[in-house]
Amino acid sequence: MRPPIVVVGGGLAGIAAAIRLGDANERVVLIESKKKLGGRATSFVDQRTGEVLDNCQHVLMGSCTNLLDLYERLGVMESVEWHSRVWWANPPREPDVMEPGWIPAPGHFSTSFLKLKFLATEDKRAIARAMWQLVRLGREGRARWRGRSFGEFLIQTRQTVAARRLFWEPVITSACNVTCDRTDAFYGMYVFQQGFLQDSWSPVMGLPSRSLGSLYDPAEAIIQAGGGELRMGVSALALAFDGRRITGVVTDEGMIEASAVISAVSPDRLAKLCSQTLRAADSRLSRLNEFSFSPILGVHLFFEQPIMRTPHLVLPGRATHWLFDKGLDGQGRSHVHAVISAADEWIDLEESEIVGRVMNDVHWALPQSRGLHPVAFRSIKEKRATFACIPGIDEIRPRAVRDGIRGGVDNLMLAGDWCASGWPATMEGAVRSGYLAAHGIVEAIGLVADVPPARFARFLGL
Repeated sequence: MRPPIVVVGGGLAGIAAAIRLGDANERVVLIESKKKLGGRATSFVDQRTGEVLDNCQHVLMGSCTNLLDLYERLGVMESVEWHSRVWWANPPREPDVMEPGWIPAPGHFSTSFLKLKFLATEDKRAIARAMWQLVRLGREGRARWRGRSFGEFLIQTRQTVAARRLFWEPVITSACNVTCDRTDAFYGMYVFQQGFLQDSWSPVMGLPSRSLGSLYDPAEAIIQAGGGELRMGVSALALAFDGRRITGVVTDEGMIEASAVISAVSPDRLAKLCSQTLRAADSRLSRLNEFSFSPILGVHLFFEQPIMRTPHLVLPGRATHWLFDKGLDGQGRSHVHAVISAADEWIDLEESEIVGRVMNDVHWALPQSRGLHPVAFRSIKEKRATFACIPGIDEIRPRAVRDGIRGGVDNLMLAGDWCASGWPATMEGAVRSGYLAAHGIVEAIGLVADVPPARFARFLGL
């Protein structure tokens, strides 16, 4: 019997690759060093309370076609709640709302945008000017901005200080996990062109109604149905290379022979699995140590009474970027999840100070919460949450399969949100990379098509 395909790493990229290969009747062995799947997008049992908590709030959009496809294959789509409205805090007034209206894309947000009270008239004019420029640039114009920062684009389109602080920074920092000045303009533009402007479905936001970790529970049965297996708590130590091909994966439980290997671990972890001979044989492995990373901080807050009136809330201009209402926990307490992206300045803080700072933002955004304090809390630091999507990042992001010109190892595929997926560091990018890696083994496997631009948006240049 031909050796199995070994997938190293049980994050979203590894799960996606294994599921697609299993559906194609390929025998897969998925190994994961932890006792749970999901990587950085998973859950854990809080030892303080016994509650199951997500390590951070993850959001999917209508534009995440491949992530939606994976959820369909896992059979968990009914656990996604969809929201076409986005609430923006504007105390002491009620939150402002952005939602698609009757005007066709790219003007579908125009009506609600003009009603936003947290932005002044000159701010809205500046934002509209930049949006029109994004429409007219299209894909070709976006490509010409590769290697420059999104902050340069904001300067070129004469954005006001308030527009940048209250609108552009919250969106870009949340989407790319780096600030506007540190985001490659190509990906900053992609967020708005693909995610907001081209059609009215792409910006619709999906929030899982169950824990992230439980979304992956069906994966083992699907892999086993294809004749494969899932090995948890098994650590890869090295990729066995005979000078031409990968012959297997050396683990702490012994050697696993492989007909092909998909590495779905972080670049620095992959570097440790590769010998100097292997790295010299494959140009994709030459720049693994050049990636930098950006942290995300999630803070779970529990209150004796509800404090939110909306399912989520953007906090423009504040250090805390989002609040999510997680409903009632097992003890009947109101559960609020606060998220700080690009949280470099927070990582060295003690938990008590973190909670104090977050609560200042909560009291600012939710006047009804003033005087209330959480009866329990838990902060979770993901110090290496995503790769930093900085200008020039595409120069070091490797493809899933070997380079046809420079060569490489035929049966080694690379996956992970840091690989060349065409997306920034997102769950969608991770799943796309897994599908691309699987495509390198089974040609019939491919990406799910993007949401097509609306007719009028396409006519204007998107």
